[in-house]
Amino acid sequence: MAEVKKQKKVISKADIINLVAGSVKDVSKASVTKIIDSALDTIKKAISSDKKAIIIGFGTFKQRERKARLGRNPQTGKEIKIPASKSIGFTPGKDFKELVNAKKK
Repeated sequence: MAEVKKQKKVISKADIINLVAGSVKDVSKASVTKIIDSALDTIKKAISSDKKAIIIGFGTFKQRERKARLGRNPQTGKEIKIPASKSIGFTPGKDFKELVNAKKK
C-alpha cells in the first residue's frame, strides 16, 4: 500500500519566499527575500507607531489596547494583577474571508 503524506499545516516564511520566487519570473530568491523582509518591517513599524496597515483584499493590521485587569494564577488560584498592554489585531478583508469560508468541492 502506498504511503500517504500528510499535508503540511504550517507555511513558514521560507516557504512563502520559495513560492513567490517560483511564481515570479526573472526575480531571484534573494530579491524576493529582501522585498518580503522590507514589507514585513514596514508593517511592523506602522503598527508600533499606532498606525493601521491596510492591504486591500487581504486585511488590516492594527494596534489594540488591553486594559489592566485581575486574573488568577491557575496553579494556586490566587488573584494577580495583569498590567495594561498593547497587542496586534488582524481583521481579514472581504476577499480573504470569502476564500476561507468557501465551501470545498
